[in-house]
Amino acid sequence: MSTTYGTFPGSRPRRLRTTPAMRRMVAEYRLHPADLILPAFVREGAGEPVPISAMPGVVQHTRDSLRKAAVEAREAGVAGIMLFGVPEDAKKDALGTAGTDPDGILQVAIRDVKAEVGDELVIMSDLCLDEYTDHGHCGVLDSEGRVDNDATLERYAEMAQVQADAGVHVVGPSGMMDGQIGVIRDALDQTGHEDVSVLAYTAKYASAFYGPFREAIGSSLQGDRKTYQQDPANARESLRELALDLAEGADMVMVKPALPYLDILAKVADAVDVPVAAYQISGEYAMVEAAAANGWIDRDRAIMETLTGIKRAGANMILTYWATEVARQL
Repeated sequence: MSTTYGTFPGSRPRRLRTTPAMRRMVAEYRLHPADLILPAFVREGAGEPVPISAMPGVVQHTRDSLRKAAVEAREAGVAGIMLFGVPEDAKKDALGTAGTDPDGILQVAIRDVKAEVGDELVIMSDLCLDEYTDHGHCGVLDSEGRVDNDATLERYAEMAQVQADAGVHVVGPSGMMDGQIGVIRDALDQTGHEDVSVLAYTAKYASAFYGPFREAIGSSLQGDRKTYQQDPANARESLRELALDLAEGADMVMVKPALPYLDILAKVADAVDVPVAAYQISGEYAMVEAAAANGWIDRDRAIMETLTGIKRAGANMILTYWATEVARQL
């Protein structure tokens, strides 16, 4: 019997996939609990956690349940928690004054979490007006109903100060106003908060995937945000936004959403020497949960695959509603 050995491949990548131990040893990217940040909503006046129907497993927290969630995240090894306040509807107004009230729900929540976990969990806060305005936009409107960029910056400066006074470690300006990072950095520095970091929402796209988030924050949005959030068709524009944010003093930068914009995430990660975050947003979460609930996909594998893809694209930090669950598994 004759054998022709030259007809078979000598290089076989499959050799490095033969066993779980082998695959683990040669893995190029690994998730770690410290990669993860938990977004959390706290609802003013809530007597018990309020389920968010479009995001199974996610709730609008009470102050007590938020404290518990923060402790659980810390114990699981999660790096940080990003807080969003949900005020009572009666407290919403055209200027979003609840967002700059030292006793507003977000500032109260920051103090609660700080008292519970101290510096053992990085406490981050959403710095935006949309939760607090009766029109639901991220800024102040002018007489024609357009978002007034510079008037909004003044409000953001006030928000930065009250959030820092409450004890936050990182502010996350998410409104996509021109010049917001510079104004916020100056406001923090001039009020003795030089150590508070700024996580810039550098490339935040006007995405269809924000839908469930609207429910999560009780949004009053009228219209859309296409005049200030980035057009999904544009890529180079994100690098222009990146250059501006870095020049204005951003300590970290973010791409949002994550999965539909992995190409943007990779471009940003390649261009900078500061930490890069990506936000796996509500619609991304909802799609996986809905498909899994219908038996169409393996939920746990899909979660890990999406997060690994985000890290592979260049994210140092990932905001995900699965943060505590995944950190425990890791």
